[in-house]
Parts: sequence; structure tokens; C-alpha cells
Amino acid sequence: MSYVAYFQKINSLSVSTRQRMAAIYFQCYSGSDTERFFLDLDHKDEVLILEHNQEIVGFSSLQFYAYQHSMIVYSGDTIVLPEHWQQQVLHKAWIQRMGLFKQQHPGKPLYWFLLVKGYRTYKYLVVFARQFYPHWQRPQPELKQLADQLAGQKFGTLYNLQRGIVECPPDYGFLAENLATIPPASLTKPDAQFFLAKNPHYADGHELVCLCEISADNLPLRCRSLLLNPTVEYRE
Repeated sequence: MSYVAYFQKINSLSVSTRQRMAAIYFQCYSGSDTERFFLDLDHKDEVLILEHNQEIVGFSSLQFYAYQHSMIVYSGDTIVLPEHWQQQVLHKAWIQRMGLFKQQHPGKPLYWFLLVKGYRTYKYLVVFARQFYPHWQRPQPELKQLADQLAGQKFGTLYNLQRGIVECPPDYGFLAENLATIPPASLTKPDAQFFLAKNPHYADGHELVCLCEISADNLPLRCRSLLLNPTVEYRE
């Protein structure tokens, strides 16, 4: 099977690409509508697109900005159709883009700011980073403070500071039931139990605020060369 991943500026997306992205979104999420989807997309800077045999099967939207003395990458919708979950092309391209961004802003720490709607996404963070917030065993007070500031700035009254949750109303979108269900074999794992305790209303669209630093020291060894030697493809 042939997978290709590339980046594209949001303002250069064709109508057909935007419609395909929306179709993928609504295969995995309920509650929202196309107007809200496109509005959210237009607030991002670029999108990572995954193709299989020249058909779009997944994407991840990104927003980059400065905050105090740091750089932030905020992840918007990240969706891959379930039949393509086993590929690693999207993840590798994303890490390489982070490496390029770090090269473009030398000397400044880069933080990944994301909202987690479901356990599968939280589990990816567990695999991706050595240190992150929130963690079930290792409190990260500095990361928590920054996460609270970023979430409060971006989401205002929707952000529940005490819980660390963005309490989105249902019309903001929530996972389709088949994707929201946590497999029984995972329910005994500490990361799953922690996620459920932190965000018991995730199936209604509530999102857990997460943060980690993107640096070679904080990545697994297998990912470091991608960060340090990025090759990034852009298309118009």
C-alpha cells in the first residue's frame, strides 16, 4: 500500500480537498456541522494531509504562534480513517515538521498544545513523549501552569481550570460512538483509568488539555533523527 504525507497552507486548499476533509471528519465525529468545521479549519495555518493511493484518508490541522518566550504548535482536528490506523507516515511527517519549525526558531522551546477528545489520542501522547501533562504518576507543575494559561487564553470560559478540561458543548462535535468506546482490554491500564477519571464526559465532547515539550530529549529514540534531520514536503 502506498501512503504519502504532505503539508499545505489552509488558504491554498481547493474546494474539493476541503469537502473531502469534512467528509472524513463526519465519518468519525457527530454533533457538529460543516459550517463549524470550515470555520475551525480557517483558524489554522496549515494542514498535514495523508493520502493512500492518491485519495485523502486522513489529516491534521496545525496552528503555530509565539507565547511569551516560547513557540506553540496547537493541534486542531487530527483524523485518520480507522482502516489506515496502522500506517506511520502521518506521524513521521508531523515530527519532521516540528523539526523544521524548531530550526526556524532557534533557541526557543517548542510546546505541543492539544485537546484530547478520546483515549486513543491520549495513548498516542503516552507513546510519543517521555514527559507530558497531565500524567497519572508524574506531576508536571510547570507544564500545568503553561497549559492553564494557553487554554484560558484560547477557550475563555469554556475552560474549567479546576478540572483541566475544555467543556465544549455537543454542537462543537464529539466522537462517534464506535470510536469513543474504550476497548475492555485497555480499561485496566493506568493511563486509561487516569483519562476516564480526568475526563469522564469525553463522549459528550469534553476535551482534556494536554501539553508537552517537543525536543530531542523528550522524544523516543526512534523519533529523534526525524526531528533533527527534517525533510518536509509542501504542496500548493
